[in-house]
Amino acid sequence: MIERYDLIVIGSGPAGEKAAVHAAYFGKRVAIVERHDLTGGVGVTHVGMIPTKTLREAALYVTGFRKRELYGVNVELDRQEIFSTLRKRTNEVIDTMARSVRQNIDGHGVELIRGTARLEAGGNMVVSTRRGAERRLNGDAVIIAAGSRPYHPPGIPFDDPDVLDAEGVLEIEEAPRNVVVIGGGAIGCEHASIFTALGCQVDLIDRGERLLSYVDEELAHVLAQTFTNMGMRLRLGNGVETIERDEDGLRVVLTDGSEVRPDKVLVSSGRVGNTDGLGLDAAGVTVDDRGRIVVDEHFQTSAPGVYAAGDVIGPPALASAAMEQGRAAAHRAFGVGFKVTVDPSPPTGVYSIPEIAAVGITEQEAVSRGVGYLVGRGRFEGNARANIGGMTEGMVKLIFDRSDRTLLGVHVLGEVATEVIHVGQAALNHSDPIDYFIEKTFNVPTLCEAYKYAAYDGMQRWRDVARY
Repeated sequence: MIERYDLIVIGSGPAGEKAAVHAAYFGKRVAIVERHDLTGGVGVTHVGMIPTKTLREAALYVTGFRKRELYGVNVELDRQEIFSTLRKRTNEVIDTMARSVRQNIDGHGVELIRGTARLEAGGNMVVSTRRGAERRLNGDAVIIAAGSRPYHPPGIPFDDPDVLDAEGVLEIEEAPRNVVVIGGGAIGCEHASIFTALGCQVDLIDRGERLLSYVDEELAHVLAQTFTNMGMRLRLGNGVETIERDEDGLRVVLTDGSEVRPDKVLVSSGRVGNTDGLGLDAAGVTVDDRGRIVVDEHFQTSAPGVYAAGDVIGPPALASAAMEQGRAAAHRAFGVGFKVTVDPSPPTGVYSIPEIAAVGITEQEAVSRGVGYLVGRGRFEGNARANIGGMTEGMVKLIFDRSDRTLLGVHVLGEVATEVIHVGQAALNHSDPIDYFIEKTFNVPTLCEAYKYAAYDGMQRWRDVARY
């Protein structure tokens, strides 16, 4: 017997949940197929937006990192007790958010089917359930939102219990003293700074010459200096030759011939979409040479009635973007309202210590495009709220068109940068000039006040250029 639905969604992560609920809100009969025990996908249950950010906040709180030096307080806590507290708090938040996702799904009448999905032609799907049975489903539309998993580079001994991918971090039971983090991307920077805040000696290794290759170069350099000041050892422009275990424990040999002896190795080398075993060929769904599902501007695949959203389609691979993609795909499939398009300029955020967030173009992109631009900076070292909180590194950096002062990009390095960025995002999406920040009144003291001084700095540069 074939069970029929208006929409079948593969995956209950950010894209899948929002797509399913969006369609169900407009009266569609919807089912989600989820292979994991918990709902919420990688963003909730593994290393995504919830676990890593919870670990970060818990680490800052229980260690007194930043505040202990600011107020001359020496916090001495048992390292193992700290780590147990972190795991407990992180697991509490994971459980809470997974329940929240499940309640949202149930509250909208979406059927949750536990099992593994395999696509067939014509909108048909076979689901292998936990009990070994098979259910045959048919949907007028299918949205593939199966999420992603950590990429495992060849030659890395992941069978060693102390060599972990980014999802294995939450399984650490004992507090390590020395940690090697391989990869200077978002996840690598996040975990490297968290372990540093916990008092671990961290070596962050990356083949690139700088951290976060997609981030504005100036802010990436400031972040690197901040990491160094925290006690982290950066080994940039350096790769890993071998990881092996001998009688003395783990031994990491770098391409420059040096070696490190860590308790744990965390490999953060990107992620790959969970498309294996989905039957994409049988369904006529095209993937690119990197295994990502190919979609058009409406998130429709090469197979009629089949859509894809989230990590399975590649960058930006952010939970925030995935949610909007899922809603937009549901709109396209059924013509339902509310979410017609996806924001062309979504913000990005790295939840390191300190955070980095951005929207719009970087200074390097402005140069490569031949755009006539200027820059304004509002540094947190002169910001009252930053000084009160002891978080003075970083800045608000505005990139604007030198001809009419229209905002082109906003980049923030500092505590709660992922919150502060939204002020700039709103102005950029409205094509405002930097004058907007000068004309507005900001609460004082606030970190957002740095926008005003970045705009004043930019305006001064603009006036200097205009004289010639």
